[in-house]
Amino acid sequence: METPQTGLSLPKYLQEEELTEECKELISSLPTEKGWIGPPLYQFQGFWHSSKILSTILTCQKNFQAQDSDIFLTTTPKSGTTWLKAIVFALVNRRKYPDPINHPLVTNNPHALVRYLELEPRIDYQAYDTSTTIASPRLIATHLPFVSLPESVKNSACKLVYLCRNPKDNFVSFWQFANAVIPKEMGTNSLEETLDKFCRGGNIYGPFWDHVLGYWKESLENPQKLLFLKYEEMKEHPEIHLRRIAEFIGCPLSLEEESKGVVDDILKLCSFDTLSNLEVNKSGKLSSGHDTSVFFRRGEVGDWKNHLTPEMIRKLDQITEEKWRGSGLSF
Repeated sequence: METPQTGLSLPKYLQEEELTEECKELISSLPTEKGWIGPPLYQFQGFWHSSKILSTILTCQKNFQAQDSDIFLTTTPKSGTTWLKAIVFALVNRRKYPDPINHPLVTNNPHALVRYLELEPRIDYQAYDTSTTIASPRLIATHLPFVSLPESVKNSACKLVYLCRNPKDNFVSFWQFANAVIPKEMGTNSLEETLDKFCRGGNIYGPFWDHVLGYWKESLENPQKLLFLKYEEMKEHPEIHLRRIAEFIGCPLSLEEESKGVVDDILKLCSFDTLSNLEVNKSGKLSSGHDTSVFFRRGEVGDWKNHLTPEMIRKLDQITEEKWRGSGLSF
């Protein structure tokens, strides 16, 4: 597909799908915002989505049936999603794939093993199967805000693991990612302009603060259903959080596994250094058209210090304080 303005051939993830009449009618009534990397965004249920994603949101809200054994990996974009997918996939399948040398993660990008609920436009939601390597429990990823999850997800006994990140690092990573995936001929997003959009909530799946707060509140009300994690804490104590995740999703590590070093083995297999140096993650492509390498930039905590001015930092901190005041949530 080519853009009418430039004649550029857009990568698949930037191409718009043919929309249903229902979706077209809905979009015509929604607020719109210029997207960071191409297609415009539309505000639905308080959050911003492209028309392609909005179309699949409507479909999965109507048709997706959650199972009590499902495990949802829910995240804000650019908050460690790739790492979380790898860790939970390795945890759930550790007995099926005990050999790290011949593990599916060695030959597959984590995003190919744990697919997104709302990023599969032609999927049969009645018979949703998230990968060819596991049947149950189903591992399903999503960036959807809590309010937009299908009712069957909210009402079933399935588990949700939510991972978020310091807003300053989240923004910088998001900005870097957007500039990495946008075709060079279309230019780049300036830091100042992009920050302004982020602060107004005008980014895909944004506003960031509302997204995080929605899951935070649900974790307080239903801690048996939703495990709320912070990327920075996972980076500082990965072994503790791996055990927390294992307990929460119902596959705790046995004393024998602990004695054999299974925790260390999983963390090594799923580490940034290991995954980023695999050939599949250096030169591979996903079915969406994304280069797999764009999901492995730095993965560090505090990189925002290298990019944001004091004024930008004050602005983000002020919004964070205002949005989360009284919630008990902080970074």
